[in-house]
Amino acid sequence: MVTLKPIMIDHHPFTAITIHLPKTNFLAVMSEKGYIMCGALDVHLLNERLKDRGVVAGRAVGVRTIDQLLEAPLESVTYEAEKLGIHRGLKGRDALLKMV
Repeated sequence: MVTLKPIMIDHHPFTAITIHLPKTNFLAVMSEKGYIMCGALDVHLLNERLKDRGVVAGRAVGVRTIDQLLEAPLESVTYEAEKLGIHRGLKGRDALLKMV
């Protein structure tokens, strides 16, 4: 099952995506500029092999719901996210606000 729903954070619109997989969930919240995601995100791949794409993204691990993803500290971020002031340890919600 796939759930796609709009959410608001401090009056800014984002899109939350949950894909229910066997024994796990795939979670992401995105803006037009970038996204945060669950542990499935390969930040190293984005930073190294796909660097030319300039992806703005952050990864949080150990999350099972969109609410947890928004409150969790980011475990890793892309180089492009760092340019926007997004860093390890920043809450997902705060990282998204920097992507507005």
